[in-house]
Amino acid sequence: MLMDVMSVPSIFSNALFLTITIAFAGYVITILGARMLARHRDKLELVNKRLNEFYGPLYVASEAGNIAYRSLLKRQGKSVSEPILDSELKDWILWMNTIFMPLNDIREKIIIEKAYLIIEEQMPQCLLDFVTHVVGYKAVMAKWGEGDFTERRSTIGWPPEFDIYVKKSYNALKAEQTRLLHSATWRGWQRIFGKGRNTGAQSA
Repeated sequence: MLMDVMSVPSIFSNALFLTITIAFAGYVITILGARMLARHRDKLELVNKRLNEFYGPLYVASEAGNIAYRSLLKRQGKSVSEPILDSELKDWILWMNTIFMPLNDIREKIIIEKAYLIIEEQMPQCLLDFVTHVVGYKAVMAKWGEGDFTERRSTIGWPPEFDIYVKKSYNALKAEQTRLLHSATWRGWQRIFGKGRNTGAQSA
């Protein structure tokens, strides 16, 4: 009976230690979970930003340009635009002014103003080549405005890698977005630690 009474402080001490240990472990798990959630959220927000402000608009404009280009070629019964015949010049100038150049301007503006969103550490050469191609067309179209139609295409050729790069990057980001949104770990941590928090809008 005396030993039972003497063991009471030891039991309380062990219980207190266990309580403190459990509380500390819970605190550590909460902190680690919150950090993991924050890192995941930051990744998702960056992917969304790249899709919404850079690669998404580039992809849409490029697809629209390609569809319009193929439509013009079909109308003219050609497989390639060159050479641009005198009989085709009026249509070519119209489509350049109303469709192709506006789409080029949109893409040029995105590349110049949103360059910080590119995936790579260095600016891809095909993006630089595209901007240079557009600048070349501006010089040609300035001559058109003066009535000089001796040049009908940009003196700097179209970079064939551009469309490939844009489509590949867009698809890769969409896949990464889907993976981040539907990760089982993400959903679990989100339920526990992310209630009421906005994780950023998903791009279309």
